Amino acid sequence: LVALSFSGAIGLTFLMLGCALEYYGVYWPLFVLIFYFICPIPHFIAKRVSDDSDAASSACRELAYFFTTGIVVSAFGFPIILARVEAIKWGACGLVLAGNAVIFLTILGFFLVFGRGDDFSWEQW
Repeated sequence: LVALSFSGAIGLTFLMLGCALEYYGVYWPLFVLIFYFICPIPHFIAKRVSDDSDAASSACRELAYFFTTGIVVSAFGFPIILARVEAIKWGACGLVLAGNAVIFLTILGFFLVFGRGDDFSWEQW
């Protein structure tokens, strides 16, 4: 849990550096925070709706993976589009992309560690 918190802080630091450094000075990249918050929502909905936990795959779970993949790809594409239209500088884009990679790996690590249905789950927190 401490390592996940530390990696989340590192990812947010990259994001803030891409926005707040005097050379970059624009806060448009902060809109990727929306993608961070909506990324786990399809998984939560699929886990709540899906009642067949025995099956290796279900249509609901696959649809949740599809939507989550779309959200993650959009989060990586958004700063590239902002840099392409020159709303932000390419250095800020690189910092935001590094922050995206760290944050999404942190979210993935959280669900790998706490997402199983055993005694050590995130529902206890």
